[in-house]
Amino acid sequence: MYQIDFQNPIAVHFIGIGGISMSGLAEVLLAKGFKVSGSDASPSALTDHLEDDGAVIFRGQRASNIGDDVDVVVYTAAIHPDNPEYQEAVRRGLPMLSRAELLGQMMKNYEEAVAIAGTHGKTTTTSMVTEILLAADADPTISVGGILHSIGGNIRIGHSGCFVTEACEYTNSYHSFFPTIEVILNIREDHLDFFKDLEDIRSSFHTFAKLLPERGLLIINADIPDYRELMADIACPMVTFSLSDEEADYRAVDIRYDERGYGSFDILRRGEFLAHLDLEVPGEHNIANALAAAAVAEALKVPGEAIVEGLDGYTGTERRFEFKGDLGGVTVIDDYAHHPDEIRATLLAAEKLHKKKIWCVFQPHTYTRTKALMAEFAQALSLADEVVLAKIYPARETDDLGISSADLAVEIEKLGKKAHYFESFDEIENFLLENLVPGELLITMGAGDVVKIGENLLGL
Repeated sequence: MYQIDFQNPIAVHFIGIGGISMSGLAEVLLAKGFKVSGSDASPSALTDHLEDDGAVIFRGQRASNIGDDVDVVVYTAAIHPDNPEYQEAVRRGLPMLSRAELLGQMMKNYEEAVAIAGTHGKTTTTSMVTEILLAADADPTISVGGILHSIGGNIRIGHSGCFVTEACEYTNSYHSFFPTIEVILNIREDHLDFFKDLEDIRSSFHTFAKLLPERGLLIINADIPDYRELMADIACPMVTFSLSDEEADYRAVDIRYDERGYGSFDILRRGEFLAHLDLEVPGEHNIANALAAAAVAEALKVPGEAIVEGLDGYTGTERRFEFKGDLGGVTVIDDYAHHPDEIRATLLAAEKLHKKKIWCVFQPHTYTRTKALMAEFAQALSLADEVVLAKIYPARETDDLGISSADLAVEIEKLGKKAHYFESFDEIENFLLENLVPGELLITMGAGDVVKIGENLLGL
């Protein structure tokens, strides 16, 4: 594999530079004096920011975008060999790196490289760790999969020996990393267009854990079924956190929720009081995320007062139970949840707001995930009082597998809950305007563009 010498900047071209992770990596290279170019289908705030920093951005992907001076080409898992820029790089014999390979090489440059993995919760936990490190003036470099207001985006260029990033399991991309600290938040069925089944996913996380050096540290959720199997031949120490296992190293006790669903609790470290937290984000799942973040902070020798300051002040990232506005007395929330576990956690958090009725507008994400987890989606969505379904957002997929959101609506109604399916966002918006009542809660939910529905209703 081609190795970049980060002390000797070169010219790097990114195919698909506008993605949340790719844009962050490009920004890191720009800060280190590299010449950066890249292409994407359409302009965005992320590409505009890169242009302001000196990157050359092309609209659309063409072979001619790869200039004569390009030294290496970086691409994402979504780029296929028939892509014209990919083909041009191959034709010219240019070195090529996947996004994950570049990120892995960057991690080698830091004394402590923290990789936060799990089927869900990665962005939130990475953001929580970020807030703690900022409170401690640790000056970290951060790569997060969402927009975090305290760092003004999705990337922060620090000057210390600490690097924190999300670690995505899809296509086993995190196997290219070089972490010194890992977090495994949870392991559930997902990305079944790539993984065969849950055992295949568990095997992938086991391989990820084995990347740690002997001096490293694994922080893992003890609520993962048979989590010790994942540790069978791991050489480094392990720390656990849990909401239910009394033997775990980090636990939350005396949990209480306010009228907004925000949790207050004490953290116990190996049975001893560590800190009291009053979170500004809702739900039990965020308490678990906070435990993981506190464990990372302690591993990085961050003082307890910074843990409290960072987590008490954390208000979330964009599209994570994000308050969008008030629509004639109806509270509008948006959330990125697109897996049954995430949906369940979000709707349970919503219940704590004690609204008259919870409306969930859900946009399924990918045909593969929807078909494989149809029953689980129906069960999770049935926690809402009424469900409105948009068309499946295909993302990278072209085969609809013979299913649609109408099939999911049938499964939900079998569970005794109302489910409405509409072909267009306009139809959904009109239906909501006719049926929403003051005092109710509307949640737009999914990893696609469903957020536009709430924003259109609010006139944002």
